[in-house]
Amino acid sequence: MNEKSWEEQENLLNYLQNDILVTNVDGEILKVSEATGGVYQTDAEALIGKSVYDLEKEGMFTPLATPMVIEKKEKVTFIQMTKDDRKLLVTAIPIFDDDGELTRIVSYSHDVTELIEMKQYLETMEDEMARTKKELESLKEKQVYGEGIIAYSEKMRKVMKLSEQVADVDVNILIQGETGVGKSHLARYIHSKSSRSKGPFIEVNCGSIPDALFESEFFGYESGAFTGADRNGKKGMVELAEGGTLFLDETGELSSANQVKVLKLIQEKQFYRVGGRQLKKVNFRLIAATNRDLDTEIEQGNFRRDLYFRLNVVPIALPPLRERQEDILPLLDHFLERFNQKYGFNKSFDAGVKYKLLSHPWKGNVRELANLVERLTVTSSERVITIEMLPSSNQYNFGGGETLQEVLENVERAALLEAFRHFKTTTGVAKALGISQPTAVRKLKKYHIT
Repeated sequence: MNEKSWEEQENLLNYLQNDILVTNVDGEILKVSEATGGVYQTDAEALIGKSVYDLEKEGMFTPLATPMVIEKKEKVTFIQMTKDDRKLLVTAIPIFDDDGELTRIVSYSHDVTELIEMKQYLETMEDEMARTKKELESLKEKQVYGEGIIAYSEKMRKVMKLSEQVADVDVNILIQGETGVGKSHLARYIHSKSSRSKGPFIEVNCGSIPDALFESEFFGYESGAFTGADRNGKKGMVELAEGGTLFLDETGELSSANQVKVLKLIQEKQFYRVGGRQLKKVNFRLIAATNRDLDTEIEQGNFRRDLYFRLNVVPIALPPLRERQEDILPLLDHFLERFNQKYGFNKSFDAGVKYKLLSHPWKGNVRELANLVERLTVTSSERVITIEMLPSSNQYNFGGGETLQEVLENVERAALLEAFRHFKTTTGVAKALGISQPTAVRKLKKYHIT
């Protein structure tokens, strides 16, 4: 390459880029721009005549453009690190003479430290968002709701779907289910998901208030309304529910007289305090619950049909625990974690305990399960809770009243439930339990696990 040609190309490159470094094939620096000195934090003129190989050894920059271009005989672009840990996007171009021989390497760079750091930050944020999304999806898959409600089973998933659908609609709801299934928990959950969630949740146990006191407790009373009354009067539960949710638990226990009073309140949303003359209006959302079969109660003349229709706008039937076996193991884990935290323990269940409790009839439903787990947590002397620690009652004794085949089936069902709960696919279940995928499909179908 003649000198004039070189100068023309040099002028062109100087026009395109501010920081330019030119070497020969031996790595000797022939020319630099003033900006190059600023890039590498040194005097630009002092670089001329030095070897890029020596400068790399001194830690000024790495890797080198010269050997890359010599090897590839074409333009290369790469990230170069400087001695002050900045990152440069370097592009190096080969210059050939008229005979096609490589004579010069011209390189120029851009400081991309901030861009790379931004990219890394964005990648970190993407990873964090992906992790958070995965956790949210995992939480959703686990079907763990507020108020300690767990819904892996199809029946409970339907209950929760319906509850969420009607939560934000001010419609009366009647929750029906056996004692201990979690009616009050579901009512609180519906309240928490409603537009009234910031308002009060007032629970009235209709079965625990004596008939003689029901009206004064429910509606409140004015000063001097009766002997022993507070001199300032008292707000009743209905007034306290203003702007929130009034939950009538054990509604089936209401006497005929009190049923009439509740019906009038629901219809008119207004009332008088005991001993009062001022009509009070109230704004609340009504949720009722009962463990009684109100249809039967109506036929027997124990419950008003008109009140039933007022309460039962949206019926929600909570299934007993024995009908939602997929929820038993998750509930055991849930309550064990709760009581471990409450009492400062780190206890766990032996697999045999889980398998045995899976087949327990749970006549007391979730309440019985929670009570048993709390009892085992505080009374077991070992960290691992084993079958021997179960209450002495025959209903908890392993094998009590069960055939060997029933015991084995309970163990198999529990293992399949646990595996499906974690892996969600028949392939995952098969791999976890060491069986074929067709066998996993057949056994899951056998135990109605979906």
